[in-house]
Amino acid sequence: MAMAFRSLIDGLHERLAARGYGDIRPAYGFVLLSCRQAPMSVGDVATLLGFTKQAASKLVDNMESDGYVRRVAHESDARARRVQLTAKGRRALTAVESIYAELESGWADVIGERKVEDLRRALDTVLRAQNDGELPAVRPTF
Repeated sequence: MAMAFRSLIDGLHERLAARGYGDIRPAYGFVLLSCRQAPMSVGDVATLLGFTKQAASKLVDNMESDGYVRRVAHESDARARRVQLTAKGRRALTAVESIYAELESGWADVIGERKVEDLRRALDTVLRAQNDGELPAVRPTF
């Protein structure tokens, strides 16, 4: 499973680079996915990634410099800043979804679409069984 995961991630980053997103680092993906639902604080980014707040702030600085996120004022506390996706960040997530579909299609070419669906369902079942019926948050393994 670890080798399959690594293969997917390597394929994802190769294809992202080919589509003009060569500056996306693996940690960016977790922040982009988490910001999709709602803006988050740098402290939330630190917790998500298991980083210090200083390291998370530096990562957000880089992501902001690369144009994937921006810091905006918190809606109820003008002193606080939230990390929010930009249009480029949303386009990158769309590219990721498209690439994952391509990669899964490649797997289906080898083992068949039904087996890929069966694999997806089996993994979903295992993950939900371990998390009170919910899928766990997508988190880094580093």
